[in-house]
Amino acid sequence: MLRPGSGKAGDAAAMSASAKPVTIGVVAGEPSGDLLGAHLVRALSARLPQARFVGIGGPRMISAGVEVLYPLEKLAVRGYVEVLGHVWEILAIRRRLARRFLDEPPALFIGVDAPDFNLRLEARLRAGGVPTVHYVSPSIWAWRGSRIRRIRRAVSKMLLVFPFEAALYERARVDHAYVGHPLASALDGFPGRATVREQLRVAAGAPVVALLPGSRASELRLLGGLFVETALRIAAAVPGTVFLVPLATRETRELFEAELLRRDTGALRLTMLFGHAHEAMAAADVVLAASGTATLEAALLGRAMVITYRVPRLSWWLMKPRGYLPYVGLPNILAGEFIVPEFLQEQATPENLSGAVLKFLEDGALRSALEERLAALGRELKQDTGELAARAILPLIGGGAR
Repeated sequence: MLRPGSGKAGDAAAMSASAKPVTIGVVAGEPSGDLLGAHLVRALSARLPQARFVGIGGPRMISAGVEVLYPLEKLAVRGYVEVLGHVWEILAIRRRLARRFLDEPPALFIGVDAPDFNLRLEARLRAGGVPTVHYVSPSIWAWRGSRIRRIRRAVSKMLLVFPFEAALYERARVDHAYVGHPLASALDGFPGRATVREQLRVAAGAPVVALLPGSRASELRLLGGLFVETALRIAAAVPGTVFLVPLATRETRELFEAELLRRDTGALRLTMLFGHAHEAMAAADVVLAASGTATLEAALLGRAMVITYRVPRLSWWLMKPRGYLPYVGLPNILAGEFIVPEFLQEQATPENLSGAVLKFLEDGALRSALEERLAALGRELKQDTGELAARAILPLIGGGAR
């Protein structure tokens, strides 16, 4: 596996590039990309103190110094059907970004995940002479393997966060570098269960379930009621269970509150948090999470979990035939087998979800065995991601500015 940019040549490029002002375009399309993008921007800023970062991002990327042209929420839409209501606006944003970056070419463009948006933008920019990096491979190992041809045209270098992806890109003859997942380092040494419970004022001995129904409003509309119904069943079976619900935005909080108001939840011991997802998961005995980055975060925190997801029927009908793997959760994909229960679409019922959560709550040995397996996965993903990513990217800048 190549790690370009290391050694004397990479150091020389870094020294030359850091002495000149450079503009780097960067686009993230959802909250998980905002986190990854901010980490990468900080790593590059340490090597390129004169760099200016411009594009699309959220609060973390803004805090890292990115000049945001459009808010991240404009792109944070998932699923075939859901995108239809926003497609013209999204296409217009992509056209305007392409025009801007072709008229005033940056030294480099970095697309952070969001492949449906970024790969087409990267292809236009690369054809116009702008080097392009894509950070986080699309799930070509899970579905839509034909995407590799588009990736080959669009991407000067692919940064990989999972080790098994390298062989796929080697075979496809796409320049790549494995950099590890920054969350593995960021969450290593996160305060333990007892410490976080004390911070959140949760009784040390109480059974605790973290509910993560998603970071998008569209996910809450599909999953909010399901999670509330599941919590009611768990509470009936194990009185005294504490539920922690971290919600990313005011809109998602209001949607979840609306689901609570529709039901008699008076006896439910539930606390909603604004953000603080990692704290909620760390405090929990079991995590119930919508499929996505939250499942990886729970794994890196070593928490037993149950994974679920629902999409509109038409989206499911279009997506299902394209899947290559029998699982969708990142812990299962990394393990290469079902180690975490998954309940998708019609299987995502309060009965199934509560039953799986209760099994972990009531069987400490089962829970501990899964926690040990997840810890091993986390050790494999832990790398000096910022350093490796910077080394891979700097040679593409060519030691100068545009």
